[in-house]
Amino acid sequence: MRIVWLVCLILLAPLARGAEAFDHAHAAWTGLLARHVQWNAAGTASSVDYAGFAADRAALGAYLATLSAVPRAEFDRWSTPERQAFLINAYNGYTIELILRADALPASIKDLGSLFTSPWKQRFFTLLGEERHLDDVEHSLLRGAPGFNEPRIHFAVNCASIGCPALRPEAYTAAALDAQLDDQTRRFLRDRSRNRYDTANDELLLSKIFDWYAVDFERGWRDTRSVASFAALYADALGLPAEVATRAAGGDLAVDWTDYDWTLNRR
Repeated sequence: MRIVWLVCLILLAPLARGAEAFDHAHAAWTGLLARHVQWNAAGTASSVDYAGFAADRAALGAYLATLSAVPRAEFDRWSTPERQAFLINAYNGYTIELILRADALPASIKDLGSLFTSPWKQRFFTLLGEERHLDDVEHSLLRGAPGFNEPRIHFAVNCASIGCPALRPEAYTAAALDAQLDDQTRRFLRDRSRNRYDTANDELLLSKIFDWYAVDFERGWRDTRSVASFAALYADALGLPAEVATRAAGGDLAVDWTDYDWTLNRR
């Protein structure tokens, strides 16, 4: 019997060490972000020092390697916030890596694509045991995961563009995820160049993100059934008058889209 227990301990030890080894605080990623990402004066957008990230390429590679080393079986045992934080950080980290892989800093992430392949369809990293591209992480692992239903991820994943919600200068963590997602949403909606109420036409003018991913805002997160009703949850950030917020909550307010700026979010 003692021999059986010893064999079990030997077999389980690598799994235990692997689980303990992964840092759910994502401290290495926070260190990189704190050094190379900066909020604007209003706190509604951020800029990225890509030259600084390039100088820290070894540290970035080491962090991304810890993500790639996580087996799918281990990931599946984590809590929902742990998995979501992991995937958001992975998306943002590998987006930085995609930009740095270019021979020269592009004017836009879209310049890294081609007639046949978008930048988000390039398989250049391994995650959860498979060769992946960024669309896999966003659409299959985050948006497509059963039970996630978290539209605020769209204000956390960063596409390296000025039109995108800010790259947060800290890692997402399970312990702080809800507060971080709420803060990201509020910061983005406070930016009047991208989101505002048009009094002249009595309509909400929102980022194209709400158009592209409308289905995510319509499927009942906190009882929201439309883009307008989601926006009404953040009426204070949008500066909506009470009467307008009430109509938005009921889905009785027109919505149109602002232009999206694909310029690189460089410092």
